[in-house]
Amino acid sequence: MKVRSDHKTLNGLEKAAVILLALGEERGARLMERLEDDEIREVSYSMAGLGTVSGKVVERLIQDFTHRFSGTGELAGTFDTTERFLSKFLSGDRVQEIMADMRGPAGRTMWEKMSNVNEQVLATYLRNEHPQTIAVVMTKIRPEHAAKVLGLLPQNLVQMVVSRIIKMEAVPRDVLEDVEKTLRSEFMANYVRTLGHDSHAIMAEILNRTEKGLFDTIMEPLERRMPESAHRIKQLMFTFEDLGKLEPQAIQVLIRNCDTAQLALALKGLDDGMQIHFLGNMSERAGNLVRDEIELMGPVRASDVEAARLSILRTAKQLAEDGQILITNNGDQANMLVY
Repeated sequence: MKVRSDHKTLNGLEKAAVILLALGEERGARLMERLEDDEIREVSYSMAGLGTVSGKVVERLIQDFTHRFSGTGELAGTFDTTERFLSKFLSGDRVQEIMADMRGPAGRTMWEKMSNVNEQVLATYLRNEHPQTIAVVMTKIRPEHAAKVLGLLPQNLVQMVVSRIIKMEAVPRDVLEDVEKTLRSEFMANYVRTLGHDSHAIMAEILNRTEKGLFDTIMEPLERRMPESAHRIKQLMFTFEDLGKLEPQAIQVLIRNCDTAQLALALKGLDDGMQIHFLGNMSERAGNLVRDEIELMGPVRASDVEAARLSILRTAKQLAEDGQILITNNGDQANMLVY
C-alpha cells in the first residue's frame, strides 16, 4: 500500500482528518462532534480515503504537539477506523447512514455512485432540478446511464438539457463541487437511507424471492414471536396478487415478457377477477389460447403453480428495476414503488 509521505499532497480536509485521527478516538471525537453535519460527512469521506500516512507527515501537521506525537509513527485511515471514530459521538443509526453513504451504491467517487442509481429514481429526482444542473450530471455519469435517464425525462426538459450540454464549456471546479455537495446531501443520503437501512424492507425483498414452503417456515414462527414485524414485512412484500393492481399498460408489458405456458400455469386456480385482469389485457386470440390451456391441463401440483407464479413475480420485479413498469403493493399511488 502506498504511504502518504508528502504533506503537500494532502488537501485541507485530509489534513484535518489526519489531525483528528492523531488526536485519538476520545479527544478527536470530542472535537469532531462540534462540527456541522455536512462538515462531519466531508471529513469522514477524507478520513476513510486517507490510506496510510507517514509519521513524518503526521508530525509536520501537528507541530504544536510534536512533543506528544513524535513517536506516533504511521497511522491508517480506513472505513473501519472511521466507523469506530464516528461511533464515539454519533448514534448507531447516524454512523451507519454516513458509512453506507460512503460505501454505496457501488463506486468510490460521487459520480460512480450516481451511475449506479436506478435510472428511474435518478430521473424522478432530476426532473425538479435546473436544466443546467441536470446537464452537469449527465456529463459526469456513464454515457449509457445518462442516455437511459434522459429517456425518462419530459421531452421539453430533455431539449433544454441537451442544448446546455452542447454549449457547455469546462465546468468551474467550485460549481462542480457545489453540485456534488448538493447531490450528496440532498439525494444520495436519502437514497441510501431509504434503500439501505430498512431491515423490514430488506427482509420483505428476501421473502419475495423464496418458495412458498420456505416463506411459511419463516413467517409462521415470526408471526408468533414478532407479530408487529411480521405485519410490517407482509405490507412491504410484493405478491402475485399485487399484479392485479398493475395498470393495463404495465400488465401488457409483463405478459409480453412471460412464457404462455408458464402464465397459464400461474393463473390456474385464481379467482375470475384476477384471471380477467390478465386475459383482458391480451389479444382475443392469445387470451383464448391461454384459457384453453388452463382448461386442458387438468389437475396440477400446487408447487408447480407456485413456482410459475414466483417466476412471473421475478420477471415483474426485473421489469420494474429496468424502468419498464411501475409496481405497487397496496394500490395507493402515493406509495408506488419506483425501481
